[in-house]
Amino acid sequence: MSSPSPTYRVGVLGASGYSGRELCTLVMGHPQLELAFATANTQRGTTLRVRANGRMHEVPLIAPEAAELAGVDLVFAALPHGASAEWIARVIAAGTRVVDLSSDLRPGHGGVLHSLPEGVPHDAPYGMPELFRDDVRGATVVANPGCYATSILVALAPLAKAGLIAPGATVNISSASGVSGAGASPKLELLFAEITEDFRAYGVGNAHRHLFEMRATLSRLGTDCDLLFTPHLLPVDRGILSTISVPLSRELTDALEPYRAAYAHEPFVELTTGLPALKDVQHRNVVRIGATIPIGMRQPTLLVFSAIDNLVKGAAGQAVQNANLMLGLPEGAGLQA
Repeated sequence: MSSPSPTYRVGVLGASGYSGRELCTLVMGHPQLELAFATANTQRGTTLRVRANGRMHEVPLIAPEAAELAGVDLVFAALPHGASAEWIARVIAAGTRVVDLSSDLRPGHGGVLHSLPEGVPHDAPYGMPELFRDDVRGATVVANPGCYATSILVALAPLAKAGLIAPGATVNISSASGVSGAGASPKLELLFAEITEDFRAYGVGNAHRHLFEMRATLSRLGTDCDLLFTPHLLPVDRGILSTISVPLSRELTDALEPYRAAYAHEPFVELTTGLPALKDVQHRNVVRIGATIPIGMRQPTLLVFSAIDNLVKGAAGQAVQNANLMLGLPEGAGLQA
């Protein structure tokens, strides 16, 4: 008789936010993870209700200070940017693994922090398994990528690795995100009456914090290009659709050939000969990619389209994917492809 699969106890810091709630849902439905604690600040003492494995679960939210960091195998830190690093230091001091969902440990620190607390590494692995799986496997601290960065870098990496992005080119990116990407804190401009039946750009002029990690990662992949990134707000709950115009170093006859070569064995990357849509990826831990060669261009150009669920593959799902690798579990455990 085979021995039972091991169960790992995990905690969630910041469980009252949208990513934190999604993490609790995924952990409750995971075959080898057990939710040991979930914390909240202003909502401490309340109960979070999540649906997993076909039934509702009630998760008590405790104060962060009450969490027993040393009593778990791994902690997910779903805390605000700039506030996470202090708690990561506490988790590390407790001898516990951590996946950080803020920008604090990402390449360039997301432009948020100029210094990190003592004990927090400046070179934490960047948790994008499709690109850096070996760095994540067995790591003690991992920086979970941003949602926009995930949709864009998974779409650009095969072109970068193949030397297909024209040197010195400007890669133009237009991404549209559901409102949950802005977080759960109340904001006037995110009220239903303000966003419904509307569509608008924000963070214009290359001002978005995800650009730091995107530039650093593309540089690591050997690409010399500029990124012109414009995010937009969609009047929907979840999902990101990115449209990326890439000047090429040479002509392509098959728009998807670089992606077939790079992602043939990736369980969480889907290729389509059509156009990806939000309904294709919602509640799934996948990046769905389509590409086409536009006509009438003087320079070789590729149009790439990428869709993800910003709360799953763009946040909590990818965090669980990283945790699985860190704990030696099957990478896809507890995740819907």
